[in-house]
Amino acid sequence: MDDPTRKAMRLWALAQPAVSAFITAVVRDFSDRDDVLQDVAVAVIDGFAAYDESRPFTPWAIGVARNQIGLYLRRRKRDRHTFDSDAVANLASAFDAVAEDEAHLLDRLRVCVSRLDTRSRRLCQLRYRDDLKPAAIAEVLSMTANGVSKALQRVRAQLRICLEGPRAVARG
Repeated sequence: MDDPTRKAMRLWALAQPAVSAFITAVVRDFSDRDDVLQDVAVAVIDGFAAYDESRPFTPWAIGVARNQIGLYLRRRKRDRHTFDSDAVANLASAFDAVAEDEAHLLDRLRVCVSRLDTRSRRLCQLRYRDDLKPAAIAEVLSMTANGVSKALQRVRAQLRICLEGPRAVARG
């Protein structure tokens, strides 16, 4: 798998819950929701080259979802239980606002992670970037799995305190 596809998939994995919630708000039928979500995932990966990386990814993915929902609604035009395009546009705007709030939270998290000591940052990288379980991290860092779990618990507590602080970004 090439790097752009890998990056697209990683960003999609982060955006997918918000996109799924947006689709759920518009598409009432359970199986249709799954179909639309799959169509959106394919469109996001296929259209990733058009994504402007200077902008947040989730609102862009919601825009792709909006287009796919439009196609879905046109196919289901006779169904009285579907939203019109204005309602879909309003829902997309609301989800964009939520996604922007999430982007600010991610910015705050980056600042908080940068304030961790080297060992704590390494633990976070191994656990969340590399997706290693505590036992595997223990082997890498010559620790016990229980020690890794406790250390991660302390790191998460530090990050939670930093994220809840009112000036987390201002101090960074």
